[in-house]
Amino acid sequence: MSLFESPAVGPAPAAPLAVRMRPRDLEEFVGQEKVVGVGRLLRRAIETDTLGSLIFWGPPGCGKTTLAKLIAHKTLAHFSQLSAVTSGVADLRTVMAEARQRLRGQNRRTILFIDEIHRFNKAQQDALLPSVEEGTVILVGATTENPFFEVIAPLVSRSRVFRLESLSPEEIGTILERAMTDKERGLGEIPLGLLPEAREMLLQASNGDARIALNALEWGALTTPEDERGIRVLSREVIEEALQKKAMRYDKAADEHFETISAFIKSMRGCDPDATLYWLARMVYAGEDPSFIARRILICAAEDVGNADPQALILASSAAYAAQFVGFPEAQIILAQAATYVACAPKSNAAVKGIGLALEEVESSQNLPVPLHLRNPSTAGTRRMGYGQGYLYGHDYPGHFVQQEYLPKELHFRQYYYPSDQGAEIQGKERLEQWWGNAKKPKSG
Repeated sequence: MSLFESPAVGPAPAAPLAVRMRPRDLEEFVGQEKVVGVGRLLRRAIETDTLGSLIFWGPPGCGKTTLAKLIAHKTLAHFSQLSAVTSGVADLRTVMAEARQRLRGQNRRTILFIDEIHRFNKAQQDALLPSVEEGTVILVGATTENPFFEVIAPLVSRSRVFRLESLSPEEIGTILERAMTDKERGLGEIPLGLLPEAREMLLQASNGDARIALNALEWGALTTPEDERGIRVLSREVIEEALQKKAMRYDKAADEHFETISAFIKSMRGCDPDATLYWLARMVYAGEDPSFIARRILICAAEDVGNADPQALILASSAAYAAQFVGFPEAQIILAQAATYVACAPKSNAAVKGIGLALEEVESSQNLPVPLHLRNPSTAGTRRMGYGQGYLYGHDYPGHFVQQEYLPKELHFRQYYYPSDQGAEIQGKERLEQWWGNAKKPKSG
């Protein structure tokens, strides 16, 4: 059965409830008011059949495929569908050739819906680009992953990206009520009672995914016997059984993966060990690779703690090795120790700011020559050219330090590293001021 069959035919009675209850028009569509609310750009484009290329980006069960289905029912253009999971370049070329012939022979546009478009590799996306660029097809793509990372830039730049959000509990509740009362497509013919605590669990456990909520509701309704009043009462226990274990939305190749690690890093940077442990637990629970977590702790130790506490990077390095060596479940203890240490450490981003300033300098000044006194006089010829002449060996001087210029003359005593007033960096700042005096005056970052 095609996803885009005509409204007259509709889904088969045996189709899952989530399929049967798909909205038939925009008036029935629940949620995404900022995208398809009355008067919004996308709604006007669908209603007037004036679509350009689109990419729907959002979590599972938020309405991406449903919007594509509504477009299929509304448009006068020919509507073609491909799934990136099962289609290849040959399928794309066939659709493109047919679209080109249709446009030339019938002056009729083709709208191509590609589900899971992020699963197309670069070569497949490149094959699609010419037809989109020429206007042979209007692309409608759906993806759970960030298209700015997973879809090639030329396709993104020729499309309008719409970010869809998870449905709110109130919106999920509206969808459930419709499913329970709709006698044609839903469960309205079944005498059904949903207890408040069961309803609340459905709203929360679905995590904004209408498909999860409707599937659990249907399982509960079809498997629960009638009570003495002839009513199928869905209790919290019934819904728990229908849901099984709460499925945490965490696809290690998708947005939730990156959003969770972002929250983890920001919690360490923000000196909140409790939030750090919570996001770490989310990743551990979802089965994240311990080496990936360890790498992020390492980066945070260097980027956000830096020389304010050099021990942080040492501990993070040791934890990375140990976590990989022992594996889960014990690795969670090692990762927790390193992450909480980094969270509680004094913070300085002077090193990362310093390398950023130095890179800007390199880009703007290009390839300045190394001063002769810093060059290695490894041969008689280079010594005759003055390599190494005038170099002052620091260990020959009191305190094992002597002032001399280490930068190209065009960058005379330029400064990039500004130590902070945090932790061990305080002592480093004092030493620099003592060594360099007026030549370099380190300031707080």
